[in-house]
Amino acid sequence: MRSEMSDNSSTSFVTRLAKRFKAKPSSSRRLGLGPQLLLQLIMFTIAASVMYPLLWVISLSLDPRNILRPTELRLIPPGATLENYRQVFIQPTPNPVSLSELALNSFSLSIGTAIVSVLIGVFAAYAFSRRRFAGRQALMISVLAVLMLPAIATLPALFVLLNRVQISIGEIQFNLRNSLWGVSLAVLSGLLPFAIWNLKGYLDTIPKDLEEAALIDGCTRNQAFFRVTLPLAVPALAVTGFLGFMATWSEFAISWQFLTNPKDFTLAMGLYNMVGQFAGSVSWSRFSAMAILFALPVSVVYLYLQKYIVSGLAIGGVKG
Repeated sequence: MRSEMSDNSSTSFVTRLAKRFKAKPSSSRRLGLGPQLLLQLIMFTIAASVMYPLLWVISLSLDPRNILRPTELRLIPPGATLENYRQVFIQPTPNPVSLSELALNSFSLSIGTAIVSVLIGVFAAYAFSRRRFAGRQALMISVLAVLMLPAIATLPALFVLLNRVQISIGEIQFNLRNSLWGVSLAVLSGLLPFAIWNLKGYLDTIPKDLEEAALIDGCTRNQAFFRVTLPLAVPALAVTGFLGFMATWSEFAISWQFLTNPKDFTLAMGLYNMVGQFAGSVSWSRFSAMAILFALPVSVVYLYLQKYIVSGLAIGGVKG
């Protein structure tokens, strides 16, 4: 009886304490009309500052006047037309290369480096996450050091190294540096450290108990990796692959220093070639059309994968 009374008294005390510190209704935390209007005005200003330049570039790409220098802020051009896009599709630059050839080079380079960086990165990240071997800490610090190094700092060394690989077979002359293969190797040297570090952070969040359960059920170590761990890491793989694709798609410095044949140029190089020696000689309408076509693929892929980007980067950044 005494114990029941003590239980009831303790329960009533907890109930009174909970009521005392109970959260106030949400209506009491609502902002007044003045603060709401101020916040909405701030949000509208931020949205306008972001969207207006984009809308203006789209408007400029539809301008049929082919103006050499933009001198007015007009979102709806007179006589809007798609002629600038047609000209860009035929021959965007003075070089004898079409937009389809530039796009094919960019797509092959970006997709290839993204896939290779994810394939190599996930195996290296799994080794760092699950294995304990001699030199593990030193290798992880080395990967982090390379990740912190600016990509442009390695450009001279990569140029000299890849330029030494030259093959001559009769009339066939091949220079690894002056090819998309050489550019892909140079870009991979910058993508791999990020892929390894980001994927390792994600793999650290996957419980080892799942692999151990698979081993008890008869799976080998490789089967546990491919059937258990790898499917769970799909969001991180998608994020890492997309970021590698985006970095290579917009890469310019390495391609510009390595490549000399216009047939090997990328879209980023084509966009740069549209700018003349002086700004007054640039057709800004065609330049805007080319810029929109250049940004469109990455934007579409980003909108499709944005839910993976937030979760994958958050987990990899915290646990890595």
